[in-house]
Amino acid sequence: MEQAQDDLLTRARAWLAEDPDEETAAELRALIEAGDTAELADRFSGTLQFGTAGLRGEIGAGPMRMNRSVVIRAAAGLAAYLKAQGHEGGLVVVGYDARYKSADFARDTAAVMTGAGLRAAVLPRPLPTPVLAYAIRHLGAVAGVEVTASHNPPRDNGYKVYLGDGSQIVSPADAQIAAEIDAVPSLASVPRPSDGWLQLDEEVLEAYLARTDAVLTPGSPRGVRTVYTAMHGVGKDVVMAAFARHGFPTPVLVAEQAEPDPAFPTVAFPNPEEPGAMDLAFAKAAEAHPDIVIANDPDADRCAVAVPADGGWRMLRGDEVGALLAAHLVHKGAQGVFAESIVSSSLLGRIAEAANLGYEETLTGFKWISRVEGLRYGYEEALGYCVDPEGVRDKDGITAALLVAELASVLKEQGRTLTDLLDDLAMAHGLHHTDQLSVRVEDLSIIANAMAQLRAQPPTSLAGLRVVSAEDLSKGTATLPPTDGLRYYLEGDYKARVICRPSGTEPKLKCYLEVVVPVTAAADLTSARTRGQEILDTVKKDLAAAMGL
Repeated sequence: MEQAQDDLLTRARAWLAEDPDEETAAELRALIEAGDTAELADRFSGTLQFGTAGLRGEIGAGPMRMNRSVVIRAAAGLAAYLKAQGHEGGLVVVGYDARYKSADFARDTAAVMTGAGLRAAVLPRPLPTPVLAYAIRHLGAVAGVEVTASHNPPRDNGYKVYLGDGSQIVSPADAQIAAEIDAVPSLASVPRPSDGWLQLDEEVLEAYLARTDAVLTPGSPRGVRTVYTAMHGVGKDVVMAAFARHGFPTPVLVAEQAEPDPAFPTVAFPNPEEPGAMDLAFAKAAEAHPDIVIANDPDADRCAVAVPADGGWRMLRGDEVGALLAAHLVHKGAQGVFAESIVSSSLLGRIAEAANLGYEETLTGFKWISRVEGLRYGYEEALGYCVDPEGVRDKDGITAALLVAELASVLKEQGRTLTDLLDDLAMAHGLHHTDQLSVRVEDLSIIANAMAQLRAQPPTSLAGLRVVSAEDLSKGTATLPPTDGLRYYLEGDYKARVICRPSGTEPKLKCYLEVVVPVTAAADLTSARTRGQEILDTVKKDLAAAMGL
């Protein structure tokens, strides 16, 4: 035991000796002096793993936290990978959000790239992730880095990597970069000049805003009235500029959440999907009486939409917005392939089929959706929409907001609403009713144990419906590479489907549920929704029991 503690303290002191950040160094020094071996053991139990989501974790000292030491090593590994791929002297664009340490991590990345013989360019200030994704191709870069933890809690930050095609990394690039990171011998071995990189000006943002012209139809209606919240993130200025550029009424801001604030003081979790996150927006809507409410997450790559309902406001599910945008694009004459992740509603496939358009399912994440050949539109249920893949090959909450506003404006001129269009889609294709069982945990072993229990004892029925197909997605399928997930199809006319997987970005176990309830007339819609929810509620209950939760 004493030997193990001595080894732990030796590793902690070695880390401390290299730590370039006075704040995290002081934190680690205090832990060492206090002899807090339990906390030290947690922070030195391994290293943050670099994968297809890059890095993401809690800010703090040690290799299992997000800090400047970890970021410098990650940047050095990325630089070595790029040079090994023949990109010596290539340009790397760096963007960042307004979270704690984001500007520091961006500056360190630029310094490491410069020291490695690459060229680096840093966005002018904290800006939405889609601006970085756009800038990569606009500037002809070989890679891009966005420092963001998106909608994670305030204590987190992250490091997202894109290659020169403007898409996030996928295998095998992630493993190759991880190997280069592991090969970095010490921080002292990583050259970090104090200057030599380019600080970009407003031109890159102006070019992004000019590209948004491609999303809208010239002369289309622009009359929708909107309440908008940036959720304490970086979306407000770009959204306001985009709406003004295209002649929409100025959105009414949720003032308490309009400006960037890394503490996210008004929300428990800065994610529009989380309970309570939209309360202030709905309170503002009660005052302003808009047609719709739009929200971005903190790095503005996601877009949430709410509509009037029963005297208040209802958040549309990501699957509903995904279907609405697809229907709008079909109406606008879009050509190409529509794509979505496997956890999203099968309604997109029905819409594409009816319009004689191509359709593909991918693994979860825009790193996969953006790589679909001939992609015209892609979405995933977690509020992510790619409506202009030639401009941004990633989810983009700004252009999605513009397209939602255009659609709502078109319908408003017709005396109709987004809800009316959802009803039309249900009558044309069946009511595709979706829901989630989402379990947030402190102990990640709970997720592993639940998945293991499902694999060892898969359910034979859910909600009284027999499981007719059970797939372990970790083995891959004819059309999908392996991923940690389980997919079940249930018997009967409802085409019920369940997918369970660990979240790739948060400590959550997520189960995605769908039933399709036939609808023949508008009068049947209310009962169809009731029936669909009844089935999914029972599926959730049975599924939780099957997982031992």
